[in-house]
Amino acid sequence: MIKLTLDRTARAGFANVDEAELCDETGRTVGHFLSEHAYRRLLYKWANAQVTDEELQRRLHEPGGCTLAEIRARLEHS
Repeated sequence: MIKLTLDRTARAGFANVDEAELCDETGRTVGHFLSEHAYRRLLYKWANAQVTDEELQRRLHEPGGCTLAEIRARLEHS
Protein backbone atom coordinates (compact mmCIF):
# COMPACT_ATOMS: atom_id res chain seq x y z
CA MET A 1 0.00 0.00 0.00
CA ILE A 2 1.27 3.46 -0.85
CA LYS A 3 1.35 5.96 1.99
CA LEU A 4 0.36 9.54 1.10
CA THR A 5 1.15 12.43 3.41
CA LEU A 6 -1.32 15.31 3.53
CA ASP A 7 -0.18 18.85 4.18
CA ARG A 8 -2.02 20.92 6.80
CA THR A 9 -4.42 22.43 4.29
CA ALA A 10 -5.44 19.05 2.84
CA ARG A 11 -5.68 17.51 6.32
CA ALA A 12 -7.97 20.32 7.45
CA GLY A 13 -10.39 19.26 4.70
CA PHE A 14 -10.77 15.89 6.43
CA ALA A 15 -11.35 17.28 9.94
CA ASN A 16 -14.34 15.54 11.53
CA VAL A 17 -14.95 13.45 8.38
CA ASP A 18 -15.41 9.70 8.80
CA GLU A 19 -15.99 8.81 5.15
CA ALA A 20 -15.44 10.73 1.91
CA GLU A 21 -15.45 10.14 -1.82
CA LEU A 22 -12.31 11.55 -3.47
CA CYS A 23 -12.79 12.98 -6.97
CA ASP A 24 -10.57 14.59 -9.59
CA GLU A 25 -11.28 18.01 -11.07
CA THR A 26 -13.78 16.49 -13.56
CA GLY A 27 -15.82 14.89 -10.79
CA ARG A 28 -14.62 11.35 -11.57
CA THR A 29 -14.24 9.23 -8.43
CA VAL A 30 -10.62 8.27 -7.85
CA GLY A 31 -10.99 6.70 -4.41
CA HIS A 32 -12.55 6.76 -1.00
CA PHE A 33 -11.34 7.96 2.37
CA LEU A 34 -12.14 6.28 5.66
CA SER A 35 -11.05 7.70 8.99
CA GLU A 36 -9.24 5.29 11.30
CA HIS A 37 -12.44 5.01 13.35
CA ALA A 38 -14.62 4.25 10.30
CA TYR A 39 -12.05 1.78 8.93
CA ARG A 40 -11.90 -0.17 12.19
CA ARG A 41 -15.71 -0.14 12.52
CA LEU A 42 -16.11 -1.63 9.03
CA LEU A 43 -13.28 -4.12 9.55
CA TYR A 44 -14.81 -5.40 12.81
CA LYS A 45 -18.26 -5.56 11.22
CA TRP A 46 -16.84 -7.64 8.35
CA ALA A 47 -14.89 -9.92 10.72
CA ASN A 48 -17.94 -10.50 12.91
CA ALA A 49 -19.97 -11.46 9.84
CA GLN A 50 -17.48 -14.22 8.97
CA VAL A 51 -18.11 -16.40 12.04
CA THR A 52 -21.24 -16.74 14.17
CA ASP A 53 -21.14 -16.59 17.96
CA GLU A 54 -22.28 -20.22 17.99
CA GLU A 55 -19.32 -21.24 15.80
CA LEU A 56 -16.90 -19.40 18.10
CA GLN A 57 -18.36 -21.18 21.13
CA ARG A 58 -18.16 -24.54 19.34
CA ARG A 59 -14.51 -23.94 18.47
CA LEU A 60 -13.73 -22.79 22.01
CA HIS A 61 -14.98 -26.08 23.43
CA GLU A 62 -13.50 -28.27 20.68
CA PRO A 63 -10.93 -30.73 22.03
CA GLY A 64 -7.32 -30.59 20.93
CA GLY A 65 -5.13 -27.65 20.21
CA CYS A 66 -1.82 -26.59 21.70
CA THR A 67 -0.66 -24.27 24.39
CA LEU A 68 1.38 -21.21 23.47
CA ALA A 69 4.43 -22.86 25.07
CA GLU A 70 3.97 -25.92 22.84
CA ILE A 71 3.70 -23.76 19.73
CA ARG A 72 6.84 -21.82 20.67
CA ALA A 73 8.77 -25.03 21.31
CA ARG A 74 7.72 -26.43 17.95
CA LEU A 75 8.75 -23.20 16.16
CA GLU A 76 12.14 -23.17 17.91
CA HIS A 77 12.84 -26.69 16.65
CA SER A 78 11.76 -26.01 13.05
